[in-house]
Amino acid sequence: MNGAERTAEVEPRLLLIHLLRDHLGLTGSHWGCDTSNCGACVVLLDGKPVKSCTVLAAMADGHRVRTVEDLERDGRLDPVQEGFARCHGLQCGFCTPGMMLTASWLLDHDPDPSPAAIREALSGQVCRCTGYENIVRAVRWAAARRGAGPR
Repeated sequence: MNGAERTAEVEPRLLLIHLLRDHLGLTGSHWGCDTSNCGACVVLLDGKPVKSCTVLAAMADGHRVRTVEDLERDGRLDPVQEGFARCHGLQCGFCTPGMMLTASWLLDHDPDPSPAAIREALSGQVCRCTGYENIVRAVRWAAARRGAGPR
């Protein structure tokens, strides 16, 4: 969990999102729709974005889980976090943790994504406030700070 080994006794039916929030105190990931439609609960499981409301906690045993709390390092925001703040990529903030983790994953695989590629990567996540323009701008901003120049 975020680079550290964690153990917990869980019921077989416990969802990963509830393990994170209710048992481990990692409340950065949000529980939204409980139907896998909104994407607010996205975490990285072995480096891939997954909706933690669709993963049983027991299924994460032995796997690497990364939450939004792990983006910041040594008191410094990740460029994705900073981009969301500087480019107004959030309003209410409910979808933001999942969006940021998916954006981080995208930039790890495509350091200079086009706006279309960003929209495609984030297509499984719903933002009811922003209209996505500033979210795309935030990811482009982060891409430029991670070493790739804007297209």
